[in-house]
Amino acid sequence: MAKEKSKKTANKSKFTIPKLTVSRPYKIIFGAMLMLFSIALLISFISFFFTWKQDQSEIFEFTNRNVEAQNLLRKFGAAVSHFFVYNGFGIAAFIFSYLIFVTGLALFFSSNKKALVNKWFWGVLSASWLAILFGFFASKAPLLGGRIGYEMNDFLQVYIGKIGVILLLLLGLIFYLVFKLKLTPEHFVSFYTKKKEAFKKHAHIEEDTDHIVTSEAETNSATKNSVIDDKIEDAPYTSKGTSTTKSSFEISVENLQPTISNFSRLNKDDDIAIENSFEEKTEGVPSSQTELTTDTSTQLEVSTQEQEDTTDKDDDEALNFEVKKVEEEKEVTDNLSNKLVKDFGEFDPTLELSNYRFPVLDLLAEHGKGSGITINQEELEENKNTIVNTLKNYKIEIAQIKATIGPTVTLYEIVPEAGIRISKIKNLEDDIALSLAALGIRIIAPIPGKGTIGIEVPNKKPSIVSMRSVIAAQRFQKAEMELPIAFGKNISNETFVVDLAKMPHLLMAGATGQGKSVGLNAILTSLLYKKHPAEVKFVLVDPKKVELTIYNKIERHYLAKLPDSEEAIITDNTKVINTLNSLCIEMDNRYELLKNAMVRNIKEYNQKFKQRKLNPNDGHKFLPYIVLVVDEFADLIMTAGKEVETPIARLAQLARAIGIHLIIATQRPSVNVITGIIKANFPARVAFRVTSKIDSRTILDSPGADQLIGKGDMLYTQGNMLTRIQCAFVDTPEVDKIAEFIGSQKAYPDAHLLPEYVGEEGEGSALDINISDRDKLFKDAAEVIVTAQQGSASLLQRKLKLGYNRAGRLIDQLEAAGIVGPFEGSKARQVLVTDLVALQELLDNEKNS
Repeated sequence: MAKEKSKKTANKSKFTIPKLTVSRPYKIIFGAMLMLFSIALLISFISFFFTWKQDQSEIFEFTNRNVEAQNLLRKFGAAVSHFFVYNGFGIAAFIFSYLIFVTGLALFFSSNKKALVNKWFWGVLSASWLAILFGFFASKAPLLGGRIGYEMNDFLQVYIGKIGVILLLLLGLIFYLVFKLKLTPEHFVSFYTKKKEAFKKHAHIEEDTDHIVTSEAETNSATKNSVIDDKIEDAPYTSKGTSTTKSSFEISVENLQPTISNFSRLNKDDDIAIENSFEEKTEGVPSSQTELTTDTSTQLEVSTQEQEDTTDKDDDEALNFEVKKVEEEKEVTDNLSNKLVKDFGEFDPTLELSNYRFPVLDLLAEHGKGSGITINQEELEENKNTIVNTLKNYKIEIAQIKATIGPTVTLYEIVPEAGIRISKIKNLEDDIALSLAALGIRIIAPIPGKGTIGIEVPNKKPSIVSMRSVIAAQRFQKAEMELPIAFGKNISNETFVVDLAKMPHLLMAGATGQGKSVGLNAILTSLLYKKHPAEVKFVLVDPKKVELTIYNKIERHYLAKLPDSEEAIITDNTKVINTLNSLCIEMDNRYELLKNAMVRNIKEYNQKFKQRKLNPNDGHKFLPYIVLVVDEFADLIMTAGKEVETPIARLAQLARAIGIHLIIATQRPSVNVITGIIKANFPARVAFRVTSKIDSRTILDSPGADQLIGKGDMLYTQGNMLTRIQCAFVDTPEVDKIAEFIGSQKAYPDAHLLPEYVGEEGEGSALDINISDRDKLFKDAAEVIVTAQQGSASLLQRKLKLGYNRAGRLIDQLEAAGIVGPFEGSKARQVLVTDLVALQELLDNEKNS
């Protein structure tokens, strides 16, 4: 404890320099100014080398308007060039123009600062080296090294002489080559060796060429008969004593030599193939030539065995043997998709809103005095002694104890002596709470994954966890998750981030005023800060009509709704039922797309669509994630009952793979609200403070939620392990600012439209429909129904790509026309027309009548 206290005082004594933050627009303006200034320097320097003699006298009369300078940038260019070139580094001053331009470019595009510092270091070093180098000639050409080069040379030559300066310059050059260009002596040795080998190879090729030219000249000087005899004697396949004419022998040699000269390099298995090739070549040749060829091929087998035991004697006369490998053909679909990606790049779903800007951190407030935790050493010592003494009173000895300080509670981990029963310590929960005089003592016996027992004690001065500190945390910013959610901070003061896509659904419950609405806002804020409008859509259900209405401003960016709905945020319970059933239709449609694409989940589907392997003409499209948020589930169950529970249970069971995720919150965690079907499909649960252990068991299947202290203190579970978290606090004005920031940007034409859904009251006959009021697709729909002999609205939806409402109206019109029968409940309607000919006669009769 004393060491922790000394560390605390040491940290306080350190002086911290406040960080100077400059907003992005100022960086862009300043970067542009630096780039333009560097261009002006470049123009001034170039002009200065031609006009410096004329302008040198005018530099000191800068304020006199009657005096004009010859520099392209007049007096400004003459003065700046005189400073950098004449009084500075000479020719090396051009390096500073480059460095200033690079600095402006880095500010303009917010690039890496470390690379910029590295460029300045080597730039200044190179300018100094060049100034010293050109300083040798400063007496003849004063602009080469400038005054700095001249003075440095004068200084160095006094102490080390000209030879010493040359050696110093060589040392600087070696330093640059080694550290900047990463060159070593091995590079030069390797380069010299490669050049030497290339030279020897070139010389060897020239010698071979001379030898070939000489042998060809000797061959041309001999008679034709002697040439033929020499070839017969030298060839390994000649057959002595064979009587053939000269002309036929020459033809045979010319036909066979290109193949036979490399015969020894072939495998034994290829002999048959070569003999066959000889037989094919001899077809159509006179009989004398055929006999020669046959004898020659027979002799080849003998000569081949001889050549296997000996090495090639005449390498110069051997022909080069080239093996050509034929590549296998690729699939057409792969070639087509790869070509599309190569030509146009991968599909970018964010392209329609390419200029969309994510919310900035300045929209969130820093609640509390700071993001850190205030450590009260006296409180820690007092609580430790109280715990130890209380356990001693019940004859429980402790071998070890340590404390972990969180924003709301402190976890004391104890290791009891051998032989102490864990249940004995757990039964003392109320006694420890009485001795500490604290609310919400929670004992974890044992802590999962550790050999210790945990006692969570609330802090006397809890710290507020602001949403800004959680969003700005590195763990959230670099989270590689599909739907990252930053809940807050755990008991170790670490940012707690989870992936909604892997939960896959979340159940939130707690008493009134314990932080459920703030928790929902934290979830939505996390997704708004991380995901583009093209990647996620929200379906918001708010029976209380006041909690989620603030998100109306982002309707055309992030919200989804039914086609005939005026407002995206649903407050009417009857519309909730239609929306849930519409999501079920969307789920079925997405599963159909996944089946056609032969993938298992939405991530694989979208990846395949981005790679342009799915054709939009076949109905494929990029699928955003859909998050359904219900703020008060108990009210829906009380008013609608099974009509709400059934589609929610169906979505919870099946919708994970196609990217529809549910977040349900309620303040009444009873068994008639959170039923067994709901609990079975919501493995991830969040419990805020509740009033009884029964409610805690209903939510978490274990006690603990009744021992929380409220104000965002919550327990999170995704399986068996409970994690205590202090939920991040985001106030209503902050959410309003975020919604205003997003809503003020360019948006989609409308909210994301869900499939149309009509309840059972929409079914039935419509015999009073007028022929003139029929849909434009009436005839097409009739042909589809008659061809398939199946009268259903879903068939028209798939075939004609219609919404459910329009397909239902077409069915009613078909019933009025006598094409399909009446509604028969769950059965499909009967088709009354047998074929397309009968259908055409029926339509013609209607027109004539």
